[in-house]
Amino acid sequence: MLELNAVQSGYGETQVLHGLTLEAKQGRVLAILGRNGAGKSTTLKTIMGLLPVKSGQIAFDGKPIPARPFDVARTGIAYVPETRDIFPSLSVRENLEIAASRFGAEGADWTMERVLDLFPRLGERLDNGGTQLSGGEQQMLAIARALLMNPRLLILDEPTEGLAPIIVKLIHDKLQELKAEGLSMILVEQNFGFATSLADDVVVVSKGQVVWTGSAEAIKADETAQHTWLGV
Repeated sequence: MLELNAVQSGYGETQVLHGLTLEAKQGRVLAILGRNGAGKSTTLKTIMGLLPVKSGQIAFDGKPIPARPFDVARTGIAYVPETRDIFPSLSVRENLEIAASRFGAEGADWTMERVLDLFPRLGERLDNGGTQLSGGEQQMLAIARALLMNPRLLILDEPTEGLAPIIVKLIHDKLQELKAEGLSMILVEQNFGFATSLADDVVVVSKGQVVWTGSAEAIKADETAQHTWLGV
């Protein structure tokens, strides 16, 4: 579905990805694991066109991915960044309506009603501004907004960062529901248990390269890889 082949990318003159190659498959969840600074978030930003591909190729459904973020979104890829990036001056309703009005064509799978069914708490906070939400509510809003883009691939960067355990469980359960419906996902996550309980496939990144690849069950059984590359 999404393929990165020998991708090199980074920030200005600082190169972070050094020939990174991976594949996210249709209908499966791919977890990208690694220590801080390994290049995980850089990988996602490069996919989304927020950082330029210096060399190598990224393909979605066998076609070269566009270079500009809004064109990437139009191909059917939605991105939930680590910073969430909700609009703080807008209400919950307005944050959602922006995505719904742009991507909610007639007959779309994801509608305002459906995302509010998925996250009932947002329905209680529709008139609240972004700055009035808790961290967990902001994360729910960021995911709901991404779903209103009706993506074929959902990319999430550290969705549990800074959240209380009860909210982490809620986010886990909701992502599990999306997985059960067959939504393809790429997940970057420091929480090893969270990531491996959701993932079908796992790649481990170190210094901008893939150093381990396999199933979620395989990485859970590979204590040497966990210690060497993840510090688990």
